[in-house]
Amino acid sequence: MKAKDKLIVALDADTLERAEELVDILSPEVDIFKVGIAPFTGFGERLLNKLREKGKKVFLDLKFHDIPNTVKNAASAAAQKGVFMINFHCLGGREMLKAAAIGAKEGAASHGKVAPILLGVTILTSMDEKSMHDLGMSGRINDKVIELASLAKGSGMNGVVASAQEAAKIKKSLGEDFIVVTPGVRPAGTAQGDQKRIVTPKQAIENGADYIVVGRPIIQAEDPLQAAKQIIAEIEE
Repeated sequence: MKAKDKLIVALDADTLERAEELVDILSPEVDIFKVGIAPFTGFGERLLNKLREKGKKVFLDLKFHDIPNTVKNAASAAAQKGVFMINFHCLGGREMLKAAAIGAKEGAASHGKVAPILLGVTILTSMDEKSMHDLGMSGRINDKVIELASLAKGSGMNGVVASAQEAAKIKKSLGEDFIVVTPGVRPAGTAQGDQKRIVTPKQAIENGADYIVVGRPIIQAEDPLQAAKQIIAEIEE
């Protein structure tokens, strides 16, 4: 896999016009874009159409978490759109994740699409151990991530969304083929923002991440394309 194929840019823009502008600016270097809950709620279908027209891959980051039948239907609808990746909260449980896997497979097949990569969301990178304990989850955050990743794999997920701080342990426990997508990536010298368990792009890849998700350090940069190029160069190292 080329270095540029490991970068996912989060299109966390306030308007459709800005999101589309970013797609045009970044298209020479970026092939995968993440559409999260805010832009999808605001103008998601129009943005997905733009990305399709540009021949780009979509990580639909809606973090589904509901009863199994509802999530199955949502996964089917997402897969029908031909997205590259979709994700589901592991805390929804085994039955929900299994239903999601079935729904995604059925939805893709019904529309002649390639089945998307299915990811379980472990512990958000904006959370630390105290945040986890506040939710009533005891123990160490690393151990909980491995526990949830194991649940995801056993329920039909192709990988997980997790901090690169846990990526090496996930690969060791669940195999090199189990995909790790890492958010909370911050190039050296950029603001941490609301992320807590962060790493640099180079550290993320060295730790075993298959894909890294970068938002603000690129889309809020004075020159987004150059910022993306610099991150790709760091991945290549």
